[in-house]
Amino acid sequence: MVIYGVALLAACLLIGKAVGELIGMAIGVHSDVGGVGIAMLMLVFLVYRLQEAGCLDMTSRRGVEFWSSLYIPIVVAMAASQNVVGAVTGGPLAIVGGLVVVGVSFALVPVIARLGRGKYAEPLPPIEDDETREANSHA
Repeated sequence: MVIYGVALLAACLLIGKAVGELIGMAIGVHSDVGGVGIAMLMLVFLVYRLQEAGCLDMTSRRGVEFWSSLYIPIVVAMAASQNVVGAVTGGPLAIVGGLVVVGVSFALVPVIARLGRGKYAEPLPPIEDDETREANSHA
């Protein structure tokens, strides 16, 4: 069911936010440190593992795909809730650190693209619409 995919995403988000809060407490920052990023990495890993095991059916995948289409607005909304003004007024170290992380991320895009050329380089099969699925189930 679609709701299982959404539930998987929600669980990853809750766990990621909790881990981000723990990291923040550990380093003495009273904020979430990387919780959304941790959640998305966890989601990617879990979806990959569940597909490998054959536990994630097409309709559950649709729930994950639904939220992946909304990924950027969600991340922007989460980032907006962070204390950006505090980071910028904290000095040039925060700005330089952010620029370095963005630069490294851009540099790693080709590396990650090369990693994806292996077993899963072929595109996924098209999603059946409801009419096709009903016709196949009655046959």
